[in-house]
Amino acid sequence: MGGRQVLAARRLLAGALDGELPEHELAAAARSAVTELGSPDRLLELIAELSSGEGDPEGCARLSYRHVLGFDKLLLIDGGPRHMLRAHVWHPGAGGIGAEDIHNHRSPLASYVVRGRLAMELYEVDKDGGDGEEGGDGRVGAGGIPALRYEESLAERSADWVLKPAGPARLRLTHTGQYAAGSSYALPAHTLHRAWCDTDAPTVTLFLETGTGRRRHTDVFTTAGPHPGAVAKVPLDVRDYLATLSGLAECLRAR
Repeated sequence: MGGRQVLAARRLLAGALDGELPEHELAAAARSAVTELGSPDRLLELIAELSSGEGDPEGCARLSYRHVLGFDKLLLIDGGPRHMLRAHVWHPGAGGIGAEDIHNHRSPLASYVVRGRLAMELYEVDKDGGDGEEGGDGRVGAGGIPALRYEESLAERSADWVLKPAGPARLRLTHTGQYAAGSSYALPAHTLHRAWCDTDAPTVTLFLETGTGRRRHTDVFTTAGPHPGAVAKVPLDVRDYLATLSGLAECLRAR
């Protein structure tokens, strides 16, 4: 199902990811695959083909939406439980209700920055506690950053996000980085992080979820106050999905 570019991408993903690999090897394979598929000319050809109706526009539209973290999440290729290839379009200043949240994922992932730039922070849970006060240099001390913790899962009869309070926590910032066009990264499922558009123009990333042993929930930490218990996902209809892909193709052509 699909044109030449869709079929080639499916073959590449299946060959790289459809074995039973340890998590670190799966993440490395995903990073290599998403880097190859994310080269601007190849991705443009894939997006243009999908925007013409190739692939599975109905199925992909149902799983494409504006994410609570503030970016457009567009499913390109649905590899079932083994992998899902998405385009993320980050708009400057377009934060959602969870834009500041620190979170992890259900499975290992890899991302390639096609256009623009992302900033990212990595965190770990501070199990030692402390007062979390800043020192004279502005850095958070051993006490870490106070936050509210949630377990995020999907509703049983819909794709809505369900957030179950899991108590207070403290986090420690472990890494900050910037990822410009041509950069890639891979993260294990449990890695806590936060990412955002770091330019005045939209940032486009190619994002690859992997793995059959996906976690039932993710961990979400917020410093912005309590969240609602559920957040609705509003999927795109097919017309809007194809129009958004066409707009993305134009964005890639204008690089």
